[in-house]
Amino acid sequence: MKRVLLLAWLGCSSLLGAGPPNVILIMTDDQGYGDLGCHGNPILRTPNLDRLYRESVRLTDFHVSPFCTPTRAALMTGRYPARTGAYRTSSGRTMMHLDERTMADHFGDAGYVTGMVGKWHLGDNAPHRPQDRGFQDVVWHRCGGVGQASDYWGNDYDDDVYERNGRYEAFEGYCTDVWFSESMRFIEKNKDRPFLLYLAPNVPHGPYRVNSKWSDPYRDKVAWRMGAEFYGMITHFDHRLGLLRERLEAMGLADNTLLVFMSDNGTAKGAAFEGLNSESMEGYNGGMRGKKSSIYEGGHRVPFFVHWPGGGLLGGRDVGHLSAHIDVLPTLAHLCGIPLPEAHRPDGVSLASCLKDPRSPAPRDHLVVQFQGGAYFKTPPRRWAFSCVLKDTWRLIDGKELYDLARDPAQRRDVAVDHPHIVSQLRALYTPFWESVSPRMVPVFIDLGHPDENPAVLCSQDWYMPFGNPPWNFGQIQRLVRVTGPWKVHVRKAGRYRLTLRQWPRQADRPIEAVRAKLRVAGMEMESSVEPGARALDFELFLPAGKTELQTWFFDANGNAGGAYFTEVKAL
Repeated sequence: MKRVLLLAWLGCSSLLGAGPPNVILIMTDDQGYGDLGCHGNPILRTPNLDRLYRESVRLTDFHVSPFCTPTRAALMTGRYPARTGAYRTSSGRTMMHLDERTMADHFGDAGYVTGMVGKWHLGDNAPHRPQDRGFQDVVWHRCGGVGQASDYWGNDYDDDVYERNGRYEAFEGYCTDVWFSESMRFIEKNKDRPFLLYLAPNVPHGPYRVNSKWSDPYRDKVAWRMGAEFYGMITHFDHRLGLLRERLEAMGLADNTLLVFMSDNGTAKGAAFEGLNSESMEGYNGGMRGKKSSIYEGGHRVPFFVHWPGGGLLGGRDVGHLSAHIDVLPTLAHLCGIPLPEAHRPDGVSLASCLKDPRSPAPRDHLVVQFQGGAYFKTPPRRWAFSCVLKDTWRLIDGKELYDLARDPAQRRDVAVDHPHIVSQLRALYTPFWESVSPRMVPVFIDLGHPDENPAVLCSQDWYMPFGNPPWNFGQIQRLVRVTGPWKVHVRKAGRYRLTLRQWPRQADRPIEAVRAKLRVAGMEMESSVEPGARALDFELFLPAGKTELQTWFFDANGNAGGAYFTEVKAL
């Protein structure tokens, strides 16, 4: 069936005047609903986003997950994050089950050229990288942020090293400029073919670094720490968005390009908060309670604009129906005429009818949002914990707090005792969700000996910890935090393997600060002393095929142990 849709489109293009629409899906990182001028922010200047807002159909009750990996998994598959297996931002829960099919898979099967630029955060190793999951042309950074643990050592937003289709490459310039330049390269290369471009810049995620040209205008207007830099990163993104749209228009592609803008969770630094769940004390958050990682409204309600002149999606219209990240794939596939296979079974629904006619019935009855782990989550995911059930204007928090946004948009007054029947109704909606997704919240494995990645370079951020987070940033690794955990790995083929243990990535060229090392894998243990000045320590052993755990230790002279934060595994 591959390319059948494309051929059908081309066969009737003389009647329609155009082939299937191009799709450009743009998702920023940590930009909340209030972090746009068009949403009422009195300080932030976003003229190009404001223009897109005026020209687009806007989903005004659109929700994602409270933080990044789950949103990205839902966006790619149209399924609840917990069902995909990628429901946290580290600790081995960032990768999707291999039976999941992505947006890129479906569009590629329909004859589209598929490209991805920027942040992936759904697995750094085969078979979980973007090029393994349907994207044909990728330029991306590893892990959840530029400069985090598994990213290329030394990356700091300027003149960094990123991955192009499986190979590291040095780039000149600021990260956002690189992402947009690579996006334009992809568009120009494929301008005569239908394409899907997923543009996922890492901004305005921390660390908050941007040229002072962009942050200085906010220096005297924003009092909270790093707020000016956060706003400056958004303003620079806005500038590049404007240039991209100008280029699409000059190339004659704008009319038949389905352009989507959204973000992945609530704001990280767009205002000052007292904890995760407060209202903003300074700054603007759209009148909502909560920020990134909160299950109150400000943690997961985000902007969603869609603009497609050739398809009649323009003119500045609001659609107030409840909608979510899991609806994006079904909607884009519907608008592009791509049938999703019956076996895919998305949790999302197509919003195409209400985008075209806001008077059409709401396609979604309710939604469940759940924060299922992270820095603030100290127990395994469990029923009801950090959950929100959304229906109409009601929000049920943790199965017990009830808020009516029609009367209380800031969620200040819990009205559960006044509406026990609503509480019961919403609780009944949560139960089938949990019973459906929780069996899929099981380990997803990294391949060893994969033909497309040998050696596999493993990083501590993917240690599968029982609770909390493993070392996921260079600050923790530079402190040599005394903790270790297992990687969940799949040995593709029985044979001899070389395991190279490091405290620092190969590019850092720094000596191990330990006197002894140990590893455990497939029921075997091996130990060795560490020679002074050694950068790495090699073990060779025979590994049987199958799924297992790999765990490492480095011991100092006092017997304190931490793991080998970076371990290379090569099939010999």
